[in-house]
Amino acid sequence: MEAQEYLANVTSSSSAKFEAALTWILSSNKDVGIWLKGEDPSELVTTVDKVVCLESARPRMGVGCRLSRALFTAITNLLIFFWCLAFLWGLLILLKYRWRKLEEEEQAMYEMVKKIIDVVQDHYVDWEQDMERYPYVGILHVRDTLIPPQSRRRMKRVWDRAVEFLASNESRIQTESHRVAGEDMLVWRWTKPSSFSDSER
Repeated sequence: MEAQEYLANVTSSSSAKFEAALTWILSSNKDVGIWLKGEDPSELVTTVDKVVCLESARPRMGVGCRLSRALFTAITNLLIFFWCLAFLWGLLILLKYRWRKLEEEEQAMYEMVKKIIDVVQDHYVDWEQDMERYPYVGILHVRDTLIPPQSRRRMKRVWDRAVEFLASNESRIQTESHRVAGEDMLVWRWTKPSSFSDSER
C-alpha cells in the first residue's frame, strides 16, 4: 500500500523553504520519489497552491516484506539467466550439429564426384575397346549404378550437388542430350584423350 499523508509542514524548516521544496519538486524532471496530489488525484498538479497531499512513490515496508521481495526478485533474475543460458546452449548445439551435417554433406558430394568421374571414364575406355555401344553414358544410369534404390531419396541432395559441381568445375566431362531407346536423355561423355587417361590410371 502506498504511504500518503495530507499536506502540512511538519518539518522544522520555514514555510518559505517548504514551499520552495514543493516548487522544486514540481519543476524537477527527476524522479524524487514523491508525487504531489491535488483534490482530484487524476489531475496533474502544476502549482504549489493546488497541492493537497504528498504521496510516496516508495512506500515503507517491513523487513519481512523487503526480504520476500528481494528473494522473489533474485529468484526471478536467476531463472531468467538460466533460461537465457539454456537457450544459448541449445542454439550452440544446433549450430554445431548443422555445421557437422554440412561438412558431412560436402565430403559426400566430393566422394560422389570422384565416383562419377571413374564411371564415365571407365565407360569411355570400354567404348574404345568396343565393349560399349556408345561413347557416352546416361546421367540417370550412372545415378542408378552408384546409389541403391533405398538410398536415392536420402542422397538426392548430394547427387544434385555433385551434378552441379561437375557441370561447373569438370572440363573432362561434357553434358549432352541424346536420343536413346526412343527417348531424349541427358548423358555424360568423357572428353579427355584416352592416352592421358591411361597414363593417370
